[in-house]
Amino acid sequence: MKIIVAIKQVPERDAQVRIDSTGKWIEETDLQWALNESDAYALEEALQFKEQHGGEVVVVSAGPERVGSTIREALAKGADRAIHTDCNDLGERDALGVARLLAAAIRTEQPDLVLTGLQSDDLGYGQTGVILAELLGLPHASLILHVEKSEGGITVKRELEEGWFQNIELPLPAALTIQSGGNKLRYATLMGIKRAKTKEVRRLTAAELGVADEPAVTLERIAMPQKQKSTQILSGTPQEAAAALVEKLKFEVRVL
Repeated sequence: MKIIVAIKQVPERDAQVRIDSTGKWIEETDLQWALNESDAYALEEALQFKEQHGGEVVVVSAGPERVGSTIREALAKGADRAIHTDCNDLGERDALGVARLLAAAIRTEQPDLVLTGLQSDDLGYGQTGVILAELLGLPHASLILHVEKSEGGITVKRELEEGWFQNIELPLPAALTIQSGGNKLRYATLMGIKRAKTKEVRRLTAAELGVADEPAVTLERIAMPQKQKSTQILSGTPQEAAAALVEKLKFEVRVL
């Protein structure tokens, strides 16, 4: 079985982000970059599936030259080879534009299973994987925590609301968007890092794939969140005030 995993390189979570001079993107100078979290879980799910059932794991990523370090990380963890769609305007492409790039690269492989992360840590659209499935004409399920092989294809465990889960059977080929937290992520071993240097990374450009940038959405401006201060006095008995505080922390601040 051939499994494609789409991965994205994003700024480190604790990176100091500044808006660049155009006002349309962030200043990338001196930023530290990392593998997107939910994509890391998609990769882990693919590697575990391969270990149980055999096959090949191929990672696909789009972006500039620096994306190569994240691709090598995925190869060091156990992916067999990679496809790097080389483009310097990824930040200017909407979810449809990025999905078109990935779909064009994936079509050359004819995979049995396509995995993506649920959403990216930088833009957080949560749309690219779903659009990718539509472009490839594949059955799709989202919020997936676990994948198992079945007689007719695969069975997936899907996260719902309020602690509920759903088990779905899908035929192959299929596309899935993977939720974070379904598995324990592995670290790259020293041997894996050495082997990654010799694994194949095929580089393609948008022109070679025949993908033009025709955005459905145009980004006009980005801005830093506005800092606001406010004070609320909770009335009632101590017990009533404590209960009201818990409600606000749960549903307004969302820290509980």
